[in-house]
Amino acid sequence: MNITYRNTITVEDYNTLRKSAGWKPIHAEQAAAGLTGSALIVAAADGMKTIGTARLVWDGGYAALIKDVLVLPEYQGQGIGTEMMNCIMNFLREKLKPGYSIQIDMMAAFSKEGFYEKFSFTSRPRENRGAGMDMWLKGD
Repeated sequence: MNITYRNTITVEDYNTLRKSAGWKPIHAEQAAAGLTGSALIVAAADGMKTIGTARLVWDGGYAALIKDVLVLPEYQGQGIGTEMMNCIMNFLREKLKPGYSIQIDMMAAFSKEGFYEKFSFTSRPRENRGAGMDMWLKGD
């Protein structure tokens, strides 16, 4: 196994990874727009097979969001997710200047919080913050 990392992913591979996690696929046009609008995409491949992805949505200032950290089940536990997260965190660290700070948000999938705590993320809710929340707004 020779895992390589690149900064692109096809919509088809992206939706395949979503399905492998039990998530709904995203409409191809929306997925393409989301991927194109990402500040950084990290995709892991075993040969020609895409086996993982993670992406960063960032305003270029102080607000960043890590989305879609996904690894095919048969490749989990081999450090691939860790390497993809390291790529994102290093990208953001390189953008820091003296006096700068970047708030990085993310929502862990159920029972995956411990993975992100290794990167110094703090689980929510906490006493001084509300719960992480989300919703899906759907067209007719």
